[in-house]
Amino acid sequence: MATTITVATAEEGGAWVMGLLSIWVAGQQTPYTVAPMSQSVWFYAIIRDMPTAMTNDIHLAFAHPSERSEATTAVQPLDRISVRDHIVDVEIGAFQLERGTTQRVRFDIVVEVKPLEGPIGDDVDRILSYDRITEAVAIELAAERLNLLETLAERIADRILLEPQAMRAFVRIQKLDRGPFALGVEIVRSRSLSVVEDAPETVHPCVVYLSNEALHSTHLSGWIDTLAKRELPLILCVGMGETAAPAVSLGAPQRRIDLLAIEQNAWVLAARDARCVVVGTLTELDWSMKNGQIAVWAPSKIVLDAVEGPATAPSDGPSLAAWFARHMSASELMLIGAELPADAAVGDIRVTRHAADASQL
Repeated sequence: MATTITVATAEEGGAWVMGLLSIWVAGQQTPYTVAPMSQSVWFYAIIRDMPTAMTNDIHLAFAHPSERSEATTAVQPLDRISVRDHIVDVEIGAFQLERGTTQRVRFDIVVEVKPLEGPIGDDVDRILSYDRITEAVAIELAAERLNLLETLAERIADRILLEPQAMRAFVRIQKLDRGPFALGVEIVRSRSLSVVEDAPETVHPCVVYLSNEALHSTHLSGWIDTLAKRELPLILCVGMGETAAPAVSLGAPQRRIDLLAIEQNAWVLAARDARCVVVGTLTELDWSMKNGQIAVWAPSKIVLDAVEGPATAPSDGPSLAAWFARHMSASELMLIGAELPADAAVGDIRVTRHAADASQL
């Protein structure tokens, strides 16, 4: 069957549109007509009598995930549960204008599940609950601030597929506040394609905060010798350097400036002892702890990406170190040449203190 394409276009754009329109159906070039119209837009195309397969593909590309699931199910269909139009205010995005503010994000999720054997018995414990889907969203949103919807969708799908009944997950995520449209991604993940790894054992490091006096102490290398011999992984923290950082009137830029000042001081520490390596991501910290590397924390990325960041300013080095120790599930927080404020929350972390002129720890 021939495909007829009617194109309404401004006269000046007609030749350009005609040159572009070339659709092949069943190996034959499809005839088309161009009907110029006086409109303010360049062109507006209406495609009629398209082949069924093509129109279905276009429809499914923008259909709800439940339709995608139904259309791509094998001969033996699976049961499906879904959560539609689940809207959450969340801070997410790679652009600077998306930092420090929330935007509405909509989740549409369909999960194909194995049919139950025998009667359900109206027993909620035998099914995959809708709460598991919304919990997967909440858990991944709370884990850390993310730049990409793709990353979030992948993590949600992987978490859902940990459920024994779940066989395939369709996850669509859309940003609703970036313009007069919805920007989004959609992924499909199957249990057969998902590698479920055992959760790694949590590592509980010793976080050591060094004051500026301690940082420049002649005992520094000796302290590191002592700490390196302990069984606990070691992460060193410093505050802002002795040179005053630039001061600005806006809070968010000042926070970034102060964090960068801490990172400059971290490089000063790395220069004082070659065993110290400045790291700024959770991945690098995890590798350091598991491979015996002495890490010096560069705080910008982890602080800015945290869902619940530190309540204190970066200029309060000991409090920032206490927040970081909790964030890393540390077993011990050691302060050398500094005191922890009385209102600093440390939970059940063991806190030890040493003077900046202590010859031994």
